[in-house]
Amino acid sequence: MKVLIIYGTTEGQTRKVATFLKDEAEKLGHTVTVADATENPPAPVGFDVVLIGASLHMHNYQNSVFHYVKDNAEALNKLTSAFFSVCLSVMANDEETINELKQITESFMADTGWKPVDIEQVPGALLYTKYDFFKKMIMRMIAKREGHQTSTKEDYEYTDWVKVRAFLNRMLKA
Repeated sequence: MKVLIIYGTTEGQTRKVATFLKDEAEKLGHTVTVADATENPPAPVGFDVVLIGASLHMHNYQNSVFHYVKDNAEALNKLTSAFFSVCLSVMANDEETINELKQITESFMADTGWKPVDIEQVPGALLYTKYDFFKKMIMRMIAKREGHQTSTKEDYEYTDWVKVRAFLNRMLKA
């Protein structure tokens, strides 16, 4: 099976998820192409499964992913295609935040015209060592409010790799 994985990333966690998906699919014998949405990624035509991932920052996904999906929505809707959204808000303890995340994702799909067969919400990472001072302080404040790690001297990964592998397996069997 030919698999295409397109991603957009800000600090690199979505790239890490995309690479994990690639490695896992290749272990199962599939041919995989991975491309950053900012680097002229291939069209989805000719692939059996297309996985597209983006990270959510300030209520938006990467523009490059938005444009790729919008430009290729017709082809994506004819294929087995799925979306993985990488965001710390997935771990929120309150229904309001979870509903807001769902609404943002649904708006993304409506605005692009894409109807993926599956959407997976993936917890991201607190990458304090990659943030500038201002972002580090904002993320620390949010993390404290949500009960997450607040030491800015190291990074904290919350991605559930078992869940990501299960998402891949669902898509390869779809």
